[in-house]
This record gives sequence, structure tokens and C-alpha cells, in this order.
Amino acid sequence: MNALPRRLFITLGGNAILPARGTGTFEEQCAITRATMQPIARLIQQGVEVVLSHGNGPIVGNILTRNECAREQIPPMPLDVCGADSQGGIGYMMQQILQNELRKIGLGDRPVVTLVTQIVVDERDPAFRRPTKPIGPFYPQERGRLLAKEKGWTVVEDSGRGYRRVVPSPRPLEVVELAAIRQIVEDGGVAIAAGGGGIPVSRQWDGSLHGVEAVIDKDLASSLLARLLGCEMLVIITDVDRVALHYGKPEQRDVGEATADELQRWTDEGHFPAGSMGPKIQAAIEFVRGGGREVIITSPNRVLEALKGATGTRVRR
Repeated sequence: MNALPRRLFITLGGNAILPARGTGTFEEQCAITRATMQPIARLIQQGVEVVLSHGNGPIVGNILTRNECAREQIPPMPLDVCGADSQGGIGYMMQQILQNELRKIGLGDRPVVTLVTQIVVDERDPAFRRPTKPIGPFYPQERGRLLAKEKGWTVVEDSGRGYRRVVPSPRPLEVVELAAIRQIVEDGGVAIAAGGGGIPVSRQWDGSLHGVEAVIDKDLASSLLARLLGCEMLVIITDVDRVALHYGKPEQRDVGEATADELQRWTDEGHFPAGSMGPKIQAAIEFVRGGGREVIITSPNRVLEALKGATGTRVRR
């Protein structure tokens, strides 16, 4: 069995909370989250300091859909506010469920805290000139064109399913609430932070912050925060047990272990598309090259097995 790390960062994919074929009800989301929090509670029981984050892809899309459906009665909120809403809602669910699981094993006094987290990006980032991240509902062509004209959005056709807004996905540079997150962890609590990649903000000449219309990749944000907190290990939870080369093809080959250099070479060969596994692989490369000991990529129900070395993809320097 592999030795457990002293401090561990775990990030859950948005689809791990709200799967594509799920009902989308809050009850279903709670049931899925509970199955993930149970092994995390056992890790905490074994003395591991745990920091959590999460994606928000399907859920923030639902918030944007509510924006659109209620636009005649309630003024729509900007994208950064929608991201903050998703951080609060998902964080509340994870926080309460983990608190309940800890209580069952005699750790009911362990603080679990959700922080609405802002992450600084550079408004000169090239991503702002090339919006690529699809968000929100699908629109008929005419509605999509009208919204693009009215709101200045970039709207593109998406896989034959309709037209969607796309927004920039700039690189995360700075975690505004880093000191508060670090204090929670060092005081023995569990922090849930940088949900959905964090709320993208820009820092002005006078030091003030303001939200920007963008979406930060949650795996890159998690990799940054994990490095800043001195975590030894980053666990990326996604919808597959292991990373694979030639994914979905007859010659598919699962990857049990890899170095950062091997992942970079396979990325350059086109194995990890930007819209799926690509950001997770980049986050893993940056984490181990930035001083982290190891990255594990696996599915929600196999976290403990992966930490024992029985499954998952392990990435080392």
C-alpha cells in the first residue's frame, strides 16, 4: 500500500455531482456526493489534511438557463455572480454531507468551511481574444444571433444541437482568499474552495478587484491552489477510472503510471483533447513540475482503491 500524504487536495468534476444521464434533482446530487464524501471522511479519520474543490459545469449552466427563462421578471445576473451562486450551492451540499459523515465516525467537531473564492486572471490573457468555453443553454439560430447582437456575446453552433454562448477561459494567477484557506487547513478544518475554478476577477491599478465574464478551468485552478498550500498530492476525480491513450478506439490502452514528460509527449501527439481530458493532464503536469509529489486521476467511487495503488492513473515527476 502506498503511504498516505500528510496534506491532500481533491477536486471533483462537475459531472461527478450532476451526471449527464441523471435526473438533476437535489436528492440525486446529494446521494452522489454522499458516496464521494464517505471515503474522504475515512481519510480525515486517518489523519490526512484534506482540501476540497469541485467543478460546476452542468450546474452553472442550469443557473444561466434560469437567468434566461426569468429574464422578463428578474434582471439576469452576470457570469461571475452565477459562478459565485454555484460555489455557494454546491459547497453547501458538500459541506453538510461531509459534516454528517464525520459525525458518524466521531469527528463531529471537525470544521468544514466553504469559501466563495476569487481567482485573479490577466485581462490581457490571449484567451480573451479567443472565447472557447461553451456555457449555458442551447438556442435556436435566430435567438442566438439576437443575443450575440444585444449582449455582445460570442455565440457558436455546438455539435448540431443548437447555438451556445462561448466565453474566455484564462489562466488562474492568484487565489485572493489564500490566507483564509490556509488558516482553516492549519487549524485542522476542511476547506472547500475554488469551486468551478473560482470566480474570475481582475486586479485594477489601485488594487481593487472586479469580476470578469469568463470561466477558469477548475483543474488548473485546483493545481495552482494545491501547490500554494503545499499539498503533497492532488486527486482529480472524473468519470473514468484511468486515463487512456487512443480513448474509445479498439487500440485503447489504459495508463496506470506516467511521468510528467510522458504526459506532455502524449498531449503533443493529440491523445488528450482540450474539451475533455486535456485540462486534467495539464493540471497534473503543472502540479508535479511545480513541486507536488504525485497526482492521481480516477473515478469518484474508487478514490481509496486508487490511493492504495489498485486503480487510477498516477503521475509522478
